[in-house]
Amino acid sequence: MTRLLIIQPDVSDPLSRLGDWLTEAGAELDVRLPPGQELPTSLDGYAGVVCLGGAMGALDDAQHPWLADVRKLLSAAAAAALPTLGICLGAQLLVTATGGQVAVGEDGPEVGPALVSKKDAAWTDPLFAGLPLMPDVMQFHNDVIKRLPAGAELLASAPRYQNQAFRMNRCVYGVQFHIETTPDIVLAWAESEPEMAELTRPGALEPEKLTAVHADIEETWRPFASRFVQLAAGELDAAAKSQHRLPMA
Repeated sequence: MTRLLIIQPDVSDPLSRLGDWLTEAGAELDVRLPPGQELPTSLDGYAGVVCLGGAMGALDDAQHPWLADVRKLLSAAAAAALPTLGICLGAQLLVTATGGQVAVGEDGPEVGPALVSKKDAAWTDPLFAGLPLMPDVMQFHNDVIKRLPAGAELLASAPRYQNQAFRMNRCVYGVQFHIETTPDIVLAWAESEPEMAELTRPGALEPEKLTAVHADIEETWRPFASRFVQLAAGELDAAAKSQHRLPMA
């Protein structure tokens, strides 16, 4: 079995169907929900890491002091080139742990069903190459990734906020959006954050619409989750080294 550490920062954003996709691909999941469930002190014995979303900010250590431990683990995973996937807050924690910047979105929240667009680097990426040009995603966030860590490659973008998905150190990924949700999870978020929910397009959060969108998300991201397990298991090669070069003087 391919053992993955799953960090769940918030009870409101469970692994949900992403957990089903990972386990059906052969992963063994060790889910930790801090602070009630302690985080491991090292990543020994894990083939990969997934960090989920949450309502807090990536640097809200005063209210959630254990966030520092999450960032430490994500920094260690990135430095060791351990296959890693950060989702929404998880991506923001990965960014802040590795020298990037997260801030409140100047153009307001992104909320509801949306599309993101693959960038050039995505077409040769082992996880993103098989995705359509504009994959369906679910957005629900105030904070955004303002600056990627040094050396990170942009894999997907959107008109309002550019940094939607990225890769660093060949196998460490972050996505600003959600792929793990269900209609019930999104409806619960909308109920707890009505001001954000009001920013969606009319009808976007109707149960029937959410059911249809989640079917599209599953079609795209279920194979992606399987490829992540293959990457962690060593059955799929990591991305080629970046071809980025410093400009010549």
